[in-house]
Amino acid sequence: MLSFIKKNKVTIAGILIGIIAGFIYWKMIGCANGKCMITSNPVNTMLYGGLMGGLLFNIFQPTIKKQP
Repeated sequence: MLSFIKKNKVTIAGILIGIIAGFIYWKMIGCANGKCMITSNPVNTMLYGGLMGGLLFNIFQPTIKKQP
């Protein structure tokens, strides 16, 4: 478990930052009439933000090459 966290620490950080950003987006902007699929519910916005943050930060994840 600890080795998984060490290998994916950049992606995990992106997920956490995305969750926080999603919550802030819901709190500040949100959806006024409640008909928006993503921004009407804070859980949906936080999950979407976590997904986008994880994908974005995964680009910067260093690859580990195995030596023959």
